[in-house]
Amino acid sequence: MTTKNLLVELCVEELPPKALKKLGESFAATLATSLKSQGLIDEISVTKPYASPRRLALHVTNVAAKAADKPVQQKLMPVAVALDANGNATPALLKKLAALGVDAGADASVVPKLKRAMDGKAETLFLDSVMPGATLTEGLRAALEAALAGLPIPKVMSYQLADGWSSVHFVRPAHKLVALHGADIVPVGALGLTAGRETLGHRFEAASPVVTIKDADSYAQQMESEGAVIAGFAARRAEIEKQLKAAAAKEGLQPIDDEALLDEVTGLVERPNVLTCQFEKEFLAVPQECLILTMKANQKYFPLLKDGKLTNKFLVVSNIRPADASAVIGGNERVVRPRLADAKFFFDQDRKKSLADRIPGLAKVVYHNKLGTQGERAQRVAAIASAIGQQLGGEALARQADQAALLSKADLLTDMVGEFPELQGIMGRYYALHDGLPAEIADAIEDHYKPRFAGDDLPKNPVGLCVALADKLETLAGMFGIGQLPTGDKDPFALRRHALGVIRMLSERDLPLDLSWLFQTAQLTDEKVVAQLAAFIYERLAGSLREQGYSALEVDAVVSLRPQTLGDIPKRLAAVRAFAALPEATSLAAANKRVGNILKKSEVTVVAQVDAALLKEPAEVALHAALAAIKPRADAAFAAGDYTASLQALAALKAPVDAFFDQVMVNAEDAALRTNRLGLLAILHQAMNQVADLSKLSS
Repeated sequence: MTTKNLLVELCVEELPPKALKKLGESFAATLATSLKSQGLIDEISVTKPYASPRRLALHVTNVAAKAADKPVQQKLMPVAVALDANGNATPALLKKLAALGVDAGADASVVPKLKRAMDGKAETLFLDSVMPGATLTEGLRAALEAALAGLPIPKVMSYQLADGWSSVHFVRPAHKLVALHGADIVPVGALGLTAGRETLGHRFEAASPVVTIKDADSYAQQMESEGAVIAGFAARRAEIEKQLKAAAAKEGLQPIDDEALLDEVTGLVERPNVLTCQFEKEFLAVPQECLILTMKANQKYFPLLKDGKLTNKFLVVSNIRPADASAVIGGNERVVRPRLADAKFFFDQDRKKSLADRIPGLAKVVYHNKLGTQGERAQRVAAIASAIGQQLGGEALARQADQAALLSKADLLTDMVGEFPELQGIMGRYYALHDGLPAEIADAIEDHYKPRFAGDDLPKNPVGLCVALADKLETLAGMFGIGQLPTGDKDPFALRRHALGVIRMLSERDLPLDLSWLFQTAQLTDEKVVAQLAAFIYERLAGSLREQGYSALEVDAVVSLRPQTLGDIPKRLAAVRAFAALPEATSLAAANKRVGNILKKSEVTVVAQVDAALLKEPAEVALHAALAAIKPRADAAFAAGDYTASLQALAALKAPVDAFFDQVMVNAEDAALRTNRLGLLAILHQAMNQVADLSKLSS
């Protein structure tokens, strides 16, 4: 079957830049999937998506003009229903065949050719037929409908077509539809458009406003040479990145690294042209985070840095390439100046009032209608932070943590944070330093939001650690206390992120703080809520450990014990991994699982103690003696924090444990013997499950 390459392009008004990448990927993927499901393309077909501000397109190789016919077998009905006593077709069968397009009345040979086969317990008739393959016109029409319906459109527009009556709902008004199979037009339509070979080039720089595409394979080349458009998203992004690096290198500077901004700018231009601009150096007196944010968020500029410090130069990605770019450069420099002046004004105004003087204003800011104001919240965070500080560093750290926590939300009332909420904490640090506060307090105000995302840094000093931990615990305790738990993928208060932050701070900084104590300090008293929050944290902990490369069995063995101090989790995991490598591990893990099951099934409360006088069998005497010799060593190593040595000491129990289960009947008829043996197993169970639940290692 002959195949040709296919091009489909939808030319529209400017698409939302932040959504363009996903729109292009979705359009191409859905088109290709639909064409493949209809048999019009195969495994060797190569797809290439295109997406620019004014177009979504797909190029596919080896596309058939018509899919191959398919043999199909259709189940009709049981023979008992389909045929009468003489073997003739019943009205029910004739009706079923007619519905399938087969006239059994006109062709008497149809019924005898029907296949008989068992379907369950009943003999059933089946019709063998051939389903004609879809033509490219039919298949592409269906694929276009699916692709347009499945686009992840942020917001739909409604607009009228040229006839003045029909309305279309789409992300942006569509102007042209191109569908070429080789050089041939595929007669399909969509959004009130009929496919052709004409599309629109660059708004200002195309050699001709309309570009006539010769064939599917000349699309990208013609769009660039005649339409002044780099149609491919990836190609355009790479070109922008190359120009940014070249322009920055010419100045001896580095462009800011921001993948999201690069994607957004790629969605704004069709013919990128990077230009170097500058602003007055006096604006550099404003914190660089403010200037960088206003340039990126409001103007889509790329600030230039030298050794990580902002300079007064920046890069603009223009959509035009004039011979003299001075007007474009001058225009962008004029546009950025008021933005930077606003930032300077906010910064100057904010410093006229200290952070401490802003604290009373937090009482007027509602945090949550069930949890009070930001002022009340700051008091709760301060109380928790002070208690944590007392535990970690005594009275001095407690006082600093209390002060930093009370000031931590004050910058929410500043003009700068009001304009740029992303700067909360960052501006608090600058204003704290301006107020003459110690660097430890200022850093803690910025750092108490950390870690803000996966892989983010932890607070840099103990004060910040206390406040960050307190802030996240207060949020978790408050939200769980009022029943605002995350559901599915919805987590409006970022509680999963807060829980992971707590886990990281406790474990990576090896803080000697028990979870139960932290819950009490956060004023969590409802046992049900405490259980919910604990389960939530341990679930996040298990997921985090698996992502770090620990096996599910290793993680389950440690986390199932619900260790209260998370700082020693890495040591426990290392000990479990070392134990699992021992030749005795499999046998001891299985024995531990067996012991646990026996103790669970006991009808009486088992006490971990043994009366040596009741030890009758040699194997139980030997196990008791082995435990007496080995358990103190294992306990001492555990108490010293040497978990690996504690578990490895247990390896010597393999032989006496195996002998015990081979030779001793635990559930003896004599109640005293039975109780004594259960007590011996309870001592064994305690010895084996201090570091981790070793039974979890038994498959």
